[in-house]
Amino acid sequence: MKIDTAHTRAYFTGLQSRIVQGLEEIEGGPFRSDAWERAEGGGGVSRLIEGGRVFERGGVLFSHVTGATLPPSASAHRPELAGRPWEAMGVSLVIHPRNPYVPTVHMNVRVFIAKSVHASDDDDVFWFGGGMDLTPYYPFEEDAVHFHRACKAALDPSGADLHPRFKKWCDEYFYLKHRKEARGLGGIFFDDFNEGGFDHAFAATRSVGDAFLEAYLPIVRRRLALPYGERERDFQAYRRGRYVEFNLVFDRGTLFGLQSGGRTESILMSMPPLAQWRYDWHPEPGSPEARLYELLPPRDWV
Repeated sequence: MKIDTAHTRAYFTGLQSRIVQGLEEIEGGPFRSDAWERAEGGGGVSRLIEGGRVFERGGVLFSHVTGATLPPSASAHRPELAGRPWEAMGVSLVIHPRNPYVPTVHMNVRVFIAKSVHASDDDDVFWFGGGMDLTPYYPFEEDAVHFHRACKAALDPSGADLHPRFKKWCDEYFYLKHRKEARGLGGIFFDDFNEGGFDHAFAATRSVGDAFLEAYLPIVRRRLALPYGERERDFQAYRRGRYVEFNLVFDRGTLFGLQSGGRTESILMSMPPLAQWRYDWHPEPGSPEARLYELLPPRDWV
């Protein structure tokens, strides 16, 4: 099967616009737009904000890039596709709010296509991936329940088995092995997804992208006016350090982007504006900061 990506691209560009519009309404101001081209093929549009009233740093990125040969991060687990030309497109976002009571959030929906080498007899090979996850600093259980229920509602129309599978995958993927702790309170994550054919896999992926605003914006609205001080900002910066560690060491999207000659500014847009590390620090038992560590182990939030 040869895949026509025109309608896929139209969905992703429209999703980026809808999400940015929703975030701008809360921010009360515009996101910057930065269109770019990639010398090796393709390009994208980065919509971003820095120093905002609500969002201290964040980006909602669309990219559609192509290459002549699969990079190591993609071909390592599919060696039979080595040497094929490829294209990848999708929307990826990370939002770092200013208020420590508002959680950081990540969402990504994407498709990867390894193109046929011989037009006469080879099929294009595709897989979708994506998900979303919540990374609070001072967590509220009702926010976690809301977020996870939105994730489940997005996947249920495509199969009752998807949410438990993708939730487990998220819990295992967003885990800092060297710290032996979760990055946040999870959500859903999937990759190499092509079950039911292109149309079915694409529909499930669209449902995840479409669910993002309802999953996240109600949480922002509930928490953005809560008062905070230096203590809360200090702990936020400390936990953001964990976010940096994960993205630079384990994140497949970051590794793929850097290995494939992607645009560094866009790839590293996921980094927080401020982060810090401390030597062998532990929160005081019973403190608000310790509450986060009590909720980090995976649980059934739904």
